[in-house]
Amino acid sequence: MTMRTQVVIIGGGPSGLLLSQLLDRKGIDSIVLERKTKEYVLSRIRAGVLETGTVGLMRQADVSERMDKECLLHDSTVISHGDEQFSVNFKELTGSHVVVYGQTELTRDLYAAREEMGGQLIYNVENVTINDAKTDKPYVTYDVDGSENRIDCDYIAGCDGFHGVSRQAIPHSVRREVEKVYPFGWLGILSETPPAHEELIYASSDRGFALCSMRNANLSRYYIQCSLTDNPDDWSDEAFWQELKRRIPADVAHNMTTGPSIEKSIAPLRSFVCEPMRWGRLFLCGDAAHIVPPTGAKGLNTAASDIHYLYNGLVQFYQAGNSEGLDQYSEKALARVWKAERFSWWMTNLLHRFPDQSEFDLKMQLAEIAFLKSNREAQSVMAQNYVGLPY
Repeated sequence: MTMRTQVVIIGGGPSGLLLSQLLDRKGIDSIVLERKTKEYVLSRIRAGVLETGTVGLMRQADVSERMDKECLLHDSTVISHGDEQFSVNFKELTGSHVVVYGQTELTRDLYAAREEMGGQLIYNVENVTINDAKTDKPYVTYDVDGSENRIDCDYIAGCDGFHGVSRQAIPHSVRREVEKVYPFGWLGILSETPPAHEELIYASSDRGFALCSMRNANLSRYYIQCSLTDNPDDWSDEAFWQELKRRIPADVAHNMTTGPSIEKSIAPLRSFVCEPMRWGRLFLCGDAAHIVPPTGAKGLNTAASDIHYLYNGLVQFYQAGNSEGLDQYSEKALARVWKAERFSWWMTNLLHRFPDQSEFDLKMQLAEIAFLKSNREAQSVMAQNYVGLPY
């Protein structure tokens, strides 16, 4: 079967769905291809801190009603080392805040909106191939239930993640990839318990990093730095809670509510960027082009900024016949991506224990935390980055 659309979007996660929803509201047709089922996509546990810009895009896409009702507004965050802790006040320093709203719920809202508007989403696709991306007549082929299909289009958005086909469609002679793999992971659990603190706690300790986060008033998300050789099955719930309490301030540990985990997983940490993010009529978005360690809560938010640039470029082209926004997409997206990479790298280095750290390195970490605690300008820089740099 052969179909025709204006934009083929490869990947039915939040970035692909958001792009499709935004385009639809401007009368631009798209088809979303997803290699898994809707249920599988919604089962993935991901981040929940949304920048100001991401929230604005959700509102622009007219899918923010539930988010605005149920989200948690956070005006600050807590940094701790041992029992010492201090707050970085985003509202006071930047006039803005972040929103805590689980990525699963955000994706659920986007699915509902696309289905209500009759958006074309095709699941369980296999053997997706991008063809003639360097010409003005690109097309995508794929299989569903053993049947080959073809979609002719004007443009292709690769929103299919780090392991997807989109980035691989760019020849090795064209793309440049840089990567830093960190020598540890994050063991995370989800528990139906009230949060340990009203704000997120980023904890540095002699035993390693920890993070106290939440999804709502009765659903908490906790992480501890762990070895890459660990397996989630190595950690009982009791062992996790004991280790977490050793890494966070004693008063928080004493008052927190623990309970059985409903999800437990280990995520490796890496920094990765592919340049360029455009090849002909193919545009890379989100994890297809870049990965950040989760320390700075930038993964979904950086994908959203890509969608902002690509969406506006496509609208400019279809409404005014002007390709300037599309021509500048890679340059603009990468300029912001690298700033997000820097911030995530900085926070990761600030708060984690590295296996080869010298005594000097540890002293520098402590000095950096002490400087951040005492210096308003340093806190302002952190706050600007955390709530999200302007597009």
